[in-house]
Amino acid sequence: MRKVKSKYDIFKQRVHIIIYGTGTKAGRYFDLILLAIILLSVLLVMMETVTEFDLKYHSELVFLEWIITGFFTIEYILRIISINKPWKYIFSFYGIIDLLATLPMYLSLFFLGTSILSVVRSLRLLRLFKILNHPKFTSQSVQLKKAINASRGKIIVFIYFVLIITIIIGSIMYVVEGKQSGFTSIPSSIYWTIVTLTTVGYGDISPVTPLGQFIASFVMILGYGIIAVPTGIVTSEIAKTTQRTSRHLQAACTGCGAKDYPTNANFCHKCGNSL
Repeated sequence: MRKVKSKYDIFKQRVHIIIYGTGTKAGRYFDLILLAIILLSVLLVMMETVTEFDLKYHSELVFLEWIITGFFTIEYILRIISINKPWKYIFSFYGIIDLLATLPMYLSLFFLGTSILSVVRSLRLLRLFKILNHPKFTSQSVQLKKAINASRGKIIVFIYFVLIITIIIGSIMYVVEGKQSGFTSIPSSIYWTIVTLTTVGYGDISPVTPLGQFIASFVMILGYGIIAVPTGIVTSEIAKTTQRTSRHLQAACTGCGAKDYPTNANFCHKCGNSL
């Protein structure tokens, strides 16, 4: 005999479809509304740090924060009760972030200055990746992940090389410029080297001697090459991954399933089907 579902079980099922069903229409609408509320919450936290705005609209900001906190609290509870294994969600990455997003306003009732922690809600924007659960976006993210993993060894070696370069140049600049020019220690000289190599150039430390300026010019030019190297490594791997993926996608005939025809063939050599 078929077991009749209770109203509570039906409610749980419907809530699960809405909250976790990113592929459903209701689920996508829910995620879009959730993202809009998260953006609003982050905006409110940002505006709270503007003294003039906070003094003028403090009560309204607190009121809206409590409404948003109430929404997050209800959503967090519904996520727990609508799945078969609540602990799996509670201790998951998103579960911990969701919990942290609800705590600041409650903590502000007992401790002063904790409401600013609401900015942690911005981490929930990572749910955007779940909303973009489309084959096109998924395949692109997979290709990027494969390319980064394939180039990981090269990038680690490159970073090690850059680290050695910064230590050497920093040490040289400490000797050449000295404390009177702001290069008070080797660590501070290494800091200057990193800032210069990355073309940031804060200007808080700068060489004054001709030799130091010559070395600085060399470091600036070197910085452009250093920035381009990791980009080239990852781009090369992406191109290889895309080429392999395209070759794989073309490797199956829709008529007979043959997979050994040339990638530039127009017809299948087994069944003659148009490719």
